[in-house]
Amino acid sequence: MADNRRSAPFYMTATTQFGLEEVLAQELRDLGAKVEKVGTRAVEFTGNKQLLYEACLWCRTAMRILRPFADFYARDEKALYREVSRLNWQDYLRPDQTFAITAVVNKSSFEHSLYVAQLTKDAIVDQFRNRLGHRPSVDVKNPDIRLHLHMIENEVVLSLDASGESLHKRGYRQGTNVAPLNEALAAGLILLSGWDGRKPFIDPMCGSGTLLTEAALIAQRIAPGLYHQGKFGFENWPDFDAALWESVQLDARQMRLEDPQAYLAGSDLSREYIELARENVAAADLEDFIRLGVRDVKEAKAPAKEDPGIVMMNPPYGERIGEEAEMEALYKTIGDTLKTGFQGYDAYIFTGNLEAAKRIGLKTSRRIPLYNGPIDCRLLKYELYQGTRKVKQE
Repeated sequence: MADNRRSAPFYMTATTQFGLEEVLAQELRDLGAKVEKVGTRAVEFTGNKQLLYEACLWCRTAMRILRPFADFYARDEKALYREVSRLNWQDYLRPDQTFAITAVVNKSSFEHSLYVAQLTKDAIVDQFRNRLGHRPSVDVKNPDIRLHLHMIENEVVLSLDASGESLHKRGYRQGTNVAPLNEALAAGLILLSGWDGRKPFIDPMCGSGTLLTEAALIAQRIAPGLYHQGKFGFENWPDFDAALWESVQLDARQMRLEDPQAYLAGSDLSREYIELARENVAAADLEDFIRLGVRDVKEAKAPAKEDPGIVMMNPPYGERIGEEAEMEALYKTIGDTLKTGFQGYDAYIFTGNLEAAKRIGLKTSRRIPLYNGPIDCRLLKYELYQGTRKVKQE
């Protein structure tokens, strides 16, 4: 009986950041999911309970994995309250558990998502009070059960959140510099580059080391969810299968490769950042795989004994007033470093300062639109051909 239930496929949605949807869809396909639809910041797919657990553990670019369980049309407040009340909430939530609702409202006659969340909460709580005489409490910070309500043009979809804490918060990050990349975005940049996990991966402006840490997790076949803090959301669901979850984690631990698979190295001008990067790398238990050093970007060059690979950096964008000249000089230096120090490499610059990026002085072969938080960014690819300089020297 349990095995049939375990293997029956159902619908799920994985959320991500703008520009990473295709990367996430491929991650899900690699896990055996059937991708149904690639939308904006979301991928809809089908799979069974094992796949749900694996998606939470393995997806590097997902923010949340949601399991939709109800959908209906709500013309107004009364209809929303009535439709929510019709569901049997004891199937999803115990009275001794805490819960929270996140509502997203688009193009609907309801103005405020907070109001929609409040109304939904009231309907749930009233049902428990009427039927059992006591009710689950709301805990916005750290609930046992997270519910997502998505309303578009008054069509409502209710989902259970399988993730718990957002999946991009890996838990290895001890400290960060001013504007760190989030881990899912860092992994997304690496996967967008098509890096094979074998060739050298160099980050000459590595800050607190997020790109390098994510590169090491990819190269060593380490599931990012193994670092997840606290419980995953699905561990509090009524249908949680502890034995299945145990075996999914065991499989993931056995997938890890112990021997270094690629030459990974990073440097930064700031000693403080490199110390932070060392702490993060140690917290992720990856010291054996990543080399770090204090170095100005203009001193950076490819390792002599290695074949060409990828050089990737996320330089500052210069959001403060009066930084234009400083930024232009920095981006010119980056261009010079790439030309002289990394021949034969593919270079990727992730930046929100497209004006300064012109000073790199190289022709881009790809420009991928992405966001870093609210900042409109591009991942710029430069192919650094070998041989251009050698001819001149002869």
